[in-house]
Amino acid sequence: MWRLLALHVLTSALALDPPNSNIIELSGSNFNEMVLKSNDLWLVEFFTSWSVECKKLYPEFQKAADALKGVVKVGAVDIDKDEYLTERYNIKFLPTFKMFGENKKKPMDFDGPRTAQGFIDDALAMIPTTTKSKTKPQLFDSENVVRLTDNNFDNIVIDSHDMWLVVFYGPSCGQCKNLASHWVSAAFQLKGKMKFGALDATIHPEKTKEYVQRYPTVKYFRFGKKTRRSVVDYNGGPLSTDIVRWCLDKIEEDLPAPQILQILNDDSFKNGCQSKPFCVISVLPNILDCRSDCRNNYLDILERVGEKHKARMWGWMWSQAGDQSDLEHALGMGGFGYPSVAVVNVKTTKYSLMKGSFSVNGINNFLWYLLRGRESFSPSRGFYNISSVEAWNGRDSESPNSSDFDIHDEL
Repeated sequence: MWRLLALHVLTSALALDPPNSNIIELSGSNFNEMVLKSNDLWLVEFFTSWSVECKKLYPEFQKAADALKGVVKVGAVDIDKDEYLTERYNIKFLPTFKMFGENKKKPMDFDGPRTAQGFIDDALAMIPTTTKSKTKPQLFDSENVVRLTDNNFDNIVIDSHDMWLVVFYGPSCGQCKNLASHWVSAAFQLKGKMKFGALDATIHPEKTKEYVQRYPTVKYFRFGKKTRRSVVDYNGGPLSTDIVRWCLDKIEEDLPAPQILQILNDDSFKNGCQSKPFCVISVLPNILDCRSDCRNNYLDILERVGEKHKARMWGWMWSQAGDQSDLEHALGMGGFGYPSVAVVNVKTTKYSLMKGSFSVNGINNFLWYLLRGRESFSPSRGFYNISSVEAWNGRDSESPNSSDFDIHDEL
């Protein structure tokens, strides 16, 4: 499996790439390390900001980069900023696309259709060239695709509550071979959201009889308890973009809204956030300042926003003001009062603090701005030291009764 590199923002004068673009900025300073010395496959565009044709082709190139994520790296070189690479690769026309396969010293010129599908097809065609000198892998071979058999199918798929997309294939089937690289790409893009499996129907007759009439057959196994009636035929297209889009639609349909969990101790925080790509942490006012009706209203707002973003499979947690003071300090929370919201990447210990209103629209807009790079992440101010607290019982807290107060108790 090819390694995933950190994405860079393409800060060219085109100013077209969003901050989370899958097009990686390349230059003379990083080209050798990222492209020539890597084992990754690369599709590279040489462009300039003033070229009308470059601007025209950008949306197609971006679609290809999204579809190829995790399989083939996609990069771009601004020739106005890098004469060295322009001369080295004898760039005469704009834009020029080159493919760097197994032999990085001899890149291939891209001469296919200048469409998203054209870029994808030629980029995927590099894969057999790269692997031909190695032991031939099984079809659909990937760390993100589970190898299924008659013996493990029920235990892994049927007995789980996860969503599964399973392909039943034959090794000599032409359509299966065409599907394989797209399947691997989709499995990578949906890692943590949908599980992907592959079963060789020619050597596992039991499950083949149960599910297969022709090759390839793709079945979707819904979230939750599995029954024969809950199995759905895949009816999307054969490209990775088709598969991803179809799966995201099913996630929206079938996945329950995320639970908004209280941070009770270190274990609850790790379980709720650590395995998630991002974690939305809310700090609500103290129960003495915001009674149960008030708190439930805030939790309802979080549930409604969580429903809108459930396909992202983020973690959603909350705490009462003061219960997790170290965490609040690390995330810069409380300075704007309560309630407060921050989005955290626990693995990188980076966060982004919401400065808008605590409402469905306010939080939703903050998350969309974050996804589009219009909100930035900052390093946390310390470690996430989590305190152990009592779970909220859903009721109002007892306020000190002034009639029971005796000044002599204080003297």
